[in-house]
Amino acid sequence: MAKTTRVVMPQLGESVHEGTISRWLVKPGDKVVEFEPMLEVDTDKVSAEVPSPVSGILREILANEGQTVQAGAEIAVVEIGADGEAVAKPETSAPAPAAAPPATPALAPAAPTANAPKTSPTPAPAAVPAAPVLDGGGEHRYSPAVQMQAAELGVDLSRVQGTGIGGRVTKKDVEQFAAAAKAAPPAPQAAAPPATPGEGDEVVQLTRVRRLIAENMVRSKSTIPHAWQTQEADMSGVVANRNANKAAFQKQEGFSLTYLPYVMAATLSALREHPEVNSTFNETELIIHRDINLGVSVGLEDTLVVPVIRRADGLSIAGLARAVNDVATRARNKQLKADDLSGGTFTVNNSGTFGTLFSYSVINPGQAGILTMEAIVDRPVAMGGMIGIKPMMYLCFSFDHRVLDGLKAARFLTSCRKWLEAVNLETAVY
Repeated sequence: MAKTTRVVMPQLGESVHEGTISRWLVKPGDKVVEFEPMLEVDTDKVSAEVPSPVSGILREILANEGQTVQAGAEIAVVEIGADGEAVAKPETSAPAPAAAPPATPALAPAAPTANAPKTSPTPAPAAVPAAPVLDGGGEHRYSPAVQMQAAELGVDLSRVQGTGIGGRVTKKDVEQFAAAAKAAPPAPQAAAPPATPGEGDEVVQLTRVRRLIAENMVRSKSTIPHAWQTQEADMSGVVANRNANKAAFQKQEGFSLTYLPYVMAATLSALREHPEVNSTFNETELIIHRDINLGVSVGLEDTLVVPVIRRADGLSIAGLARAVNDVATRARNKQLKADDLSGGTFTVNNSGTFGTLFSYSVINPGQAGILTMEAIVDRPVAMGGMIGIKPMMYLCFSFDHRVLDGLKAARFLTSCRKWLEAVNLETAVY
């Protein structure tokens, strides 16, 4: 005798509590196979395929494409045989899922009376991820996916009443508000001049990832007071150590030993020495993190991601190299999960691999700084009254001036430089 099981929305990351169904890969009446993709889901962090938890026949879809669903909510019904095998596919396909009943559009709160006290919204702290919208003139924080949806539909998020957890605004709220606004008579306003590309110009639509990156960077620059310092490091010892170990490392590990793990090791040593750099500014407090979860910038063909290596300070130079190779490979194969991109406490950037000499990198929200290693270049250097040629590299440090003043930033940067300059042939890679 056949039985049914209800498929629920999985939690796609430790800090991800909802997802938007972007596309169903099967339709009612189709056979689904356990562990094979059933639908595609977008979250605030990544897009992912969700596999079927069982084998059977999809009987009903309970959540439509474009709908935002909380983790644990039912999204589909699958029929399986008594022995756990798929039942036979019926002659006629099951009816298409009924459209979700229209919800009452969320309206803007009533304007305050003349005698009501005036309040001003408190700006959202950059260190805290997307959180509920608070009523009463409090803070308003929205997920990148919601911000992108609002930008596409021209919706002012401050006017939208949230229906998600704790009053959080969801993409569905934005869609319903936009639909209600479209149905209402338009208010008279001055027309904005249309965009007019010139002859021969190419118009390229932004990808979803590029829009999320743009929103994240705007949030960083508008909420974090950036400051910047640089120091020049003598990389002679690092270059000699790498040259002495790279052949054996390649043979044993199967990939190249680069300079990045050395700079990561220097960063980790400096973060242990200056723990306030490994922190989050939270408006009324400074959260100094016990674990050092190091984000590493990975450039892809048309974008950039920052996967996180957790508890990186417990790894050797070789261990850091393995971790970087792992996340970079999975990033290029589009196999990163939401958790791989969250929880970072500090970031290292390697733009020097493209030949840059000075970089003013933008800080990831929720972190106190980002260190960029630049190109290693042979330069003339004064040594004991003489001029010699040495491999030199600039270390560029962008930091949150609310967390660090110039003196603390300089001390951190000096620790990084001194660690690198202390490397020699005897420095252990493993």
